[in-house]
Amino acid sequence: MPKHAPLNENSRLYLVDGSAYIFRAFHALPPLTRKSDGLPIGAVSGFCNMLWKLLSDASNDAVEHIGTPTHFAVIFDHSGYSFRNDLYPDYKANRDEPPEDLRPQFSLIRDATRAFGLPCKEEEGFEADDIIATYARMAAEKGAEVVIVSSDKDLTQLVNDKVVMFDPMKNKIIDAAGVIEKFGVGPEKMIDLQALMGDSTDNVPGVPGIGPKTAAQLLNEYGTLEELLANAENIKQKKRRENLIAFADDALMSKKLVTLDAHMDGLEDPEEFGVAEFDHQKLVDFLEEMELTTLTNRVRNDGGIEASSGEGNPAMKELDNKIDPSAYRAIFTMEDLRAFIDRAYEFGTLAADTETDSLNAMRARLVGICLAAAPGDAVYVPLLHGADGLDLGDASDEKQLDTNEVLEALEGIFTDPSVVKVGQNLKYDLVVLARHGATLSPVDDTMLMSYVLECGEGGHGMDELAERHLGHTCIPFTDLAGKGKKQKTFDQIPIPDATKYAAEDADVTQRLGLVLRRKLLEDSMLTVYERIERPLVPVIARMEREGIKVDRDELSRLSSEFAQKMAMYEQEAYEAAGEKFNLGSPKQIGEILFGKLGLPGGKKTKTGAWATGADLLEELAAEGHEVPKAVLGWRQMSKLKSTYADALVEAIHPETGRVHTSFSLASTNTGRLSSNDPNLQNIPIRTEEGRKIRRAFIAEKGNLIVSADYSQIELRLLAHIGNVPELARAFNEGIDVHALTASEVFGVPLDDVTPDLRRSAKTINFGIIYGISAFGLSSRLGIDRSVAKDYIDSYFAKFPGIRRYMDETVAAAKENGYTETVFGRKTHIPGINAKQPNMRAFAERQAINAPIQGTAADVVKRAMVRVPPALQEAGLGARMLLQVHDELVLECPEDEAEATCAVVKEVMENAAAPAAEFSVPLEVDANAAPNWEEAH
Repeated sequence: MPKHAPLNENSRLYLVDGSAYIFRAFHALPPLTRKSDGLPIGAVSGFCNMLWKLLSDASNDAVEHIGTPTHFAVIFDHSGYSFRNDLYPDYKANRDEPPEDLRPQFSLIRDATRAFGLPCKEEEGFEADDIIATYARMAAEKGAEVVIVSSDKDLTQLVNDKVVMFDPMKNKIIDAAGVIEKFGVGPEKMIDLQALMGDSTDNVPGVPGIGPKTAAQLLNEYGTLEELLANAENIKQKKRRENLIAFADDALMSKKLVTLDAHMDGLEDPEEFGVAEFDHQKLVDFLEEMELTTLTNRVRNDGGIEASSGEGNPAMKELDNKIDPSAYRAIFTMEDLRAFIDRAYEFGTLAADTETDSLNAMRARLVGICLAAAPGDAVYVPLLHGADGLDLGDASDEKQLDTNEVLEALEGIFTDPSVVKVGQNLKYDLVVLARHGATLSPVDDTMLMSYVLECGEGGHGMDELAERHLGHTCIPFTDLAGKGKKQKTFDQIPIPDATKYAAEDADVTQRLGLVLRRKLLEDSMLTVYERIERPLVPVIARMEREGIKVDRDELSRLSSEFAQKMAMYEQEAYEAAGEKFNLGSPKQIGEILFGKLGLPGGKKTKTGAWATGADLLEELAAEGHEVPKAVLGWRQMSKLKSTYADALVEAIHPETGRVHTSFSLASTNTGRLSSNDPNLQNIPIRTEEGRKIRRAFIAEKGNLIVSADYSQIELRLLAHIGNVPELARAFNEGIDVHALTASEVFGVPLDDVTPDLRRSAKTINFGIIYGISAFGLSSRLGIDRSVAKDYIDSYFAKFPGIRRYMDETVAAAKENGYTETVFGRKTHIPGINAKQPNMRAFAERQAINAPIQGTAADVVKRAMVRVPPALQEAGLGARMLLQVHDELVLECPEDEAEATCAVVKEVMENAAAPAAEFSVPLEVDANAAPNWEEAH
């Protein structure tokens, strides 16, 4: 057990980031269960091995320049919720919940820590990093040295002359000089650097377009984040200047989120963490209970305890023999390629992957093709290596094959219906290959297999899947290409290195395809994959290649219009304030609003600056104050200009003259698609100015844009899934459901419902689906919270079926751990039984929404698969271009517009059949016009 020992200048406190240890251990090792009862123990095994190594190395001074600890503690996150969620509800919102087989191991790992004789510390509402920060401060103030065992950049802000970090995987010390070397700024500026660059993992917004190097450069020039934002108008680079101004509030909020709390109350004195004599027998007892034979014997030998005849862990054996990159080879002759193709025909499945020089499939060059005929039989066919006189390594005397000859040789097996082509995120490869005249069919996608099986439980990238299902850690791309601006493209990688990396991709994908397909069968999820996800891959690939035309002149005009409106808002703000100031500077805005004008609600941050968040400005604007109203208008115009009007021009493809978005098929927990580069699903449509952006999306000459949009699909599905007779009757009889809601909730005859009442009812209808609170509804409608609560109570009283659906869905999710759509898609809700009320409430809202939104997503996907063949059968030349929320966007010849709208409408309205029959009709509005806005 730990003992009390004074902390002073002769002391050394080790603080281990236990949560990071857990996830590193879990993802680095294959699934492992205890033989006796099947309990998952893979993370427990990895954690114990890592902690044993750290203790052994530290006690033997094997860790250079650190020394033996006199005090030691392991720190854990209590849960995924912390005080930061109160500051920013979306904090860590995009984090996946822990995998199902990891969750039962958390308590075992804490037991393991105590078996090592070490204190394990966690505090509700705080993250491990805050606890580490507080203990580090307390120990350093007493003169002790502190070693933080972690590689997490969030902790670098704690480094000083008394505190260092140690990365156990690299056996490397990170002191102040190390922080500067890695990030370009010292520890004292790391908070500001992180605030600028943001963090996608934790959903910290930051400032778009500013990475670590740019952030370091700016901070070294201006000193602090606040000084930088105050002088943002002086930044020379236009895009950088505009983003710093437009996203200043996000940067300041980000700073609050990344700043660690080093003054937590209620923590015990770290003097209680004194290192005591190690009890080998206690640890052996725990390891034997876990059935971890190898480490048990190691601990026995170290402690002189008599060994027993235990069997080794079978899952750990032969791990290194499973995948052997040294066995892969490159192909340089057509004879070798044809021999490989023959072997692939024998196995019946071909794993295929392309290697390119860009993540943008519409701009990438085909550098090579990697293939696997069977597990372990993987090859790489280099095509375009050797940029800038590159030394090709051992293959320097070999001549790379001609791309066209290779694709011609592969055409037969690539299109043979008897051989399934399996890939990871195969949509990308389909686009690349199609641009070179090649086709893959039929296909399997391991990413989508995982998405069907494990939605809500973890990521679906190949590296993560390899660790989760194969126990294999893939070669990181950065090991070959480096990082940052100096990162090489794949054509610059020597062929021997490229071969190991690329062929491993194919080998791993081949194995994942076998493992995941078997699991789809075992979990009865094959139908969802085969009927919804798998057939969608070539459809999406075609859409991405089609792209959509934008009117460059219209975008330029809109950019000028938005700039003029920004100037107008500036002038209004100047006149209302009585002086000129920078509308992009939160500091100056605060000084005007609260320092000069004395408006209510002013609060100062820790830095002494006034808080000027959007919520506060909206509240002040609603009260009639002119300056905040002008600032909000200016911000809106600034975002429209930079994010859409200007960015869409830059996104126009130089060869096609069209904008090609990339659809993400496995990035949401409800089955919905998302898009990026550029994101065409977030184009604002609620404001007149936002809708103008859609006007710039146009058809080619002689064509029209067709917009086919489901009408109120989620409310219709709520009526069916929730068995709500009142809503079902309204939809079946063609009654305006929002007007009906207004009549029921506000107690007025249906014929007397005003447009304002209908808009309020619409807000209630859609808000209920997303679990809106009285506070949220009061904010949206601008009414008192008690009135909003009365509206919600009245709504449930008039539509009791909705409350019943919510209660029953949450109860089922608590019991099963997941929700299910009408078509059988599962969304896992790990936080549904969380002890933290806020976390549990969030999970309950997820559970209520997932069956509805997920079923809507399934319906849209089923329609997308059916529309192209229906158009072809009808002899129509329309092409599907975009999918946005519940809408499909197509382009068709002018003289086929009416027929196209009719075919698309019929397919979409009947997309659920024959798998499902709804109690309410699905209705689609389909229209054609020269541009997207007019068609919608």
